[in-house]
This record gives sequence, C-alpha cells and structure tokens, in this order.
Amino acid sequence: MSESDATETFRAARDFLLEHREDYETAYEGFAWPRPAQCNWALDWFDVIAEGNDATALHIVEEDGTEARIGFAAMRGRSGRVANGLRRLGVRAGDRIVVMLGNQVELWETALAAMKLRAVVIPATPLLGPADLADRVERGRARHVIVRAEDAAKFADVPGEYTRIAVGGAADGWIAYEDAYAEPEEFTPDGPTHADDPLMLYFTSGTTARPKLVEHTHTSYPIGHLSTMYWIGLRPGDVHLNISSPGWAKHAWSNLFAPWNAEATVFIHNYARFDAARLMAEMDRHGVTSFCAPPTVWRMLIQADLSALRTPPREAVAAGEPLNPEVIETVRRAWGVTIRDGFGQTETAVQVSNSPGQLLKTGSMGRPSPGFRVELLDPVTGKAGAAEGEIAIDLSTDPVGVMTGYHGDPERTAEAMADGYYRTGDIGSRDADGYLTYVGRADDVFKASDYKISPFELESALLEHEAVAEAAVVPAPDPVRLAVPKAYIVLADGWQPGPDTAKALFAHSRAVLAPYKRIRRIEFAELPKTVSGKIRRIELRERTAAGSAAEYTEGDLA
Repeated sequence: MSESDATETFRAARDFLLEHREDYETAYEGFAWPRPAQCNWALDWFDVIAEGNDATALHIVEEDGTEARIGFAAMRGRSGRVANGLRRLGVRAGDRIVVMLGNQVELWETALAAMKLRAVVIPATPLLGPADLADRVERGRARHVIVRAEDAAKFADVPGEYTRIAVGGAADGWIAYEDAYAEPEEFTPDGPTHADDPLMLYFTSGTTARPKLVEHTHTSYPIGHLSTMYWIGLRPGDVHLNISSPGWAKHAWSNLFAPWNAEATVFIHNYARFDAARLMAEMDRHGVTSFCAPPTVWRMLIQADLSALRTPPREAVAAGEPLNPEVIETVRRAWGVTIRDGFGQTETAVQVSNSPGQLLKTGSMGRPSPGFRVELLDPVTGKAGAAEGEIAIDLSTDPVGVMTGYHGDPERTAEAMADGYYRTGDIGSRDADGYLTYVGRADDVFKASDYKISPFELESALLEHEAVAEAAVVPAPDPVRLAVPKAYIVLADGWQPGPDTAKALFAHSRAVLAPYKRIRRIEFAELPKTVSGKIRRIELRERTAAGSAAEYTEGDLA
C-alpha cells in the first residue's frame, strides 16, 4: 500500500468516527480499523494535514504568561529539521531514544522527527532520577538520549554508549539540540515504515511491581488512538487541554495522537503548583473546548469555585483511575457538563468509554470503544461472558490499539495474551444494556467476612462527605473478619485531622454503606503516588500490615 493509500484509508476511518461521533451504535457496528501494510503517521498524516496549514497545532502558556504558538505547517518544518539533524548525528531506523523533556515545543518536534526516522522513542518524565534512567537506558538498549540541559547531570553516572543531546542550554560534553535548526525543513525518508515496526517503548508506572516495558508500533498507538479521539469527542478546530505529565502514555494519547488525528489544537498550561483559579482563567482566555484530566485534578478542581470558568468546555473527560460519582455531579451542577469516564491502559488505547451522545449511567465507564470487542472473563473458569470478571480484549478480531507485548519478557507477554485475550488485570461488571462498571484491580479487591470489597466503591462513598478531598481504601488485618476496610484520607480545606473528624466519617460510612462494607479504620495522611499520579496501594497495604498508632478505629470512637 502506497503512502497516499495509507493517508486515504486513515482519513476515511477518521471521518467515519467524526460523522457518527454522537451515534454510538452506528459507530460501533460500522467502524473498521485501517490496516495499511506500510504507514508512518508523521509523514502520511501529520505532514499531509500540515502542508500550507497555518492553524495552531500547539499552544503553550507558561506560568509567567509567556506563550508559544506553533502552526501545523511550522511544526511540519521544525520536525523535518530535527529529523535531518538527528540523522546527521547517527540516529537510524530502529535506534532507541530516551526522550526526557517537559511540556515544551521540542517534545513535539522530537516525537514527529523520531517517527520520520523510524527510531523508537522511550518516553521519560523529567521527574525520574539516575536509578530509573539507568534502568531505561539498560533495558531499553538506548543509543541516544535527548534531555533538558538542566537534567543532563542526572546521566553522569548512567552507564552506556549513547549520544547525549541537550535542549535549552549548554551542558558539558553534550550536543546542542538547537544545532538541528540549521538543517533543511524537507525530510526524505530512507526507507518504508512497516505497520508493525516498533515506535514506542513505555515503562509502566509501577504501582505494584517493577515497571514493565510496553512495546507499541506505528499502528497500535497512532491509528489505535482514533478510539481516543472518538471518546473525547474531538472535532477539527477544537482547542484541547489534557493535563498529563510527559513521559506517560496518557500524554501521547491526548496531547499528540488524538487531537492531531482530529486536526485540533493541543493546548498546554505549564505550572509549578496546581492553581485551579489560574487554570480556569487560562481555559476561558484561550477558548478551551475539550478538557481531559486525571481524577486527582478533578478532585482538586471541585475544591475551588467552579463558577469562575465563564465558558465551560463542550467536552469533559477523565481517565487514569475511575472518577467518583460525587465529583461528576459537582461539575455537572457548576458547568452543565458531564464528565465522561474512559478506560484504557499503557498497553492499549481507550477500550471502554462514555462517548458523546451515549446514555450515561452513574458509576459506569460506558461501553466498548469502536474497534474493540471487550469480554469479562470468569475468575474461575476463564471463560468469556461473565457478569463480573476480568476485563479482556478479544484478540480474534486483530484489534488495532493493543501493544505488541512486553518487550524482552515473553513469559509475561504470553500470560497477558493467553487464550486469545489481552487480559487487563482489572475487574469489571456488565449490566443488561452492555454498560461496564469498574470494580477494581484484581490485586486490590479483597474479602471481609467472606464478602468481596471493591475499594473504589468505598472511596466514592467517602468522597460524598464534604470533609474528604481524597481517599484510598485497603484491607487491614482483622482476627475475626480476616480483613476490614481501612481508609487513608486527605482532608478538604477547613477540616482538621482528629477524633471528631474521624467520628463524623465513621457515622457517614454507617449511613451510606452496607454493614459488611463499612469503614472500620481511618488514618489521615497524604496518599503515596507514582509520578503519573496513580495511588500506590501496595505501599498503603504494606503500611497497614505493619500497623500504625495514628489510626482511628470505629469501635474506639463509638
């Protein structure tokens, strides 16, 4: 298939989803993944839509108010220069590049340039330290690294033979990234890009174990994120704000592939410390039409005066962890917009979502995305069709949007892909209308008095109380019940930790939860999180098992 055919096939699939963006049944039944034998998203899609196009592709607003606006055509030229510059430095097809940049123009230039070169990107957040970087260089077999000059020192003790390229200033022994700007804009590829050529190697966030190395191809993420575009509800000309840290999969989902698949503007507001009022002011000032944020950000937003946003976005979505119903209702009352959950993983694009136009059911994460057949596998028999079970993607239809596997780990790959399903490790339930509800990670669900407990359900109940800003529930050992629910709680402004607050929350728990689900222990503490913002429940479970003198028990305060 020629490059022009790849572009045409991709556009047809994309336009079908745009046309039926609020007609889920038609979109789900009629959508077919484009399956070109050869494709390069940067060359076959981005450069095509960018030619002669001065519309804004990327708009970055810094904390000090300075701004950068880059048009599609300008980004095409800039990425061509960077690709030519990297090729001059020896970057070749198949080479692995650790890219550790913040939300800065060079990040998007590098992503496109690496694709054009058929190099493999290993995204890394600037929050990583030398030990994590050494792991990425070694396991990723990196031959090049591109980092901010201020982070170059982190690599002083990272072994390996790799080209060192620094962005934004001088660094001793490093090549200046900016030298590439002297190269010509036009880029000529030195060979075809095959659909299954590797494109990205993602280290997972590691909430429970050593990070896995997820491999994606030139189709699984660029084409796979047509489903993400559909879930968000993006349209050409939209201004899309997604709050996500560079280095993590959600950043590529919603700050690269999904918006540019839709020919929308990527809008970024950089800040050192989250400020809800400032964020809403920038959203108003720059006309943000679609907004995606992780649950942590949504929970912080509802602590502020949401009426400060005079023109709410048309679309509002959340991903990363399930969003609690109380947060959704608070935003609905203030903005008249319903936050729509989506479910996916680093290993996939959006598998399940509440897309625009669907009937929304409180607590449900929606129905399978176009292009995905999602099953629930019985925890005992492993057979599909369970009312509650492990969320899994049926691989018999060869869905685009699923990883190749865990790089360098065939055993773990075989386990995840056993019996023709990609197994997510997450538990869900399905109702008679096909709507799926998240129950929890298989490792997080626990039993108390022989009843199965979903931490997410209990956390949602706690968030209904005005004192609670964030909550995480884990099992605490109990001699009678085997385990009882313990809640770690971050208090909202104006509330103080102590027996009176704990007593009020125990009373709330008794009022809204069945007896076997009631919170029996409470501790006021900050929640440990990964650098991508997910709660490290394994750390809380270990802390709970070790015991704590800071906790309050229901019986002591009765």
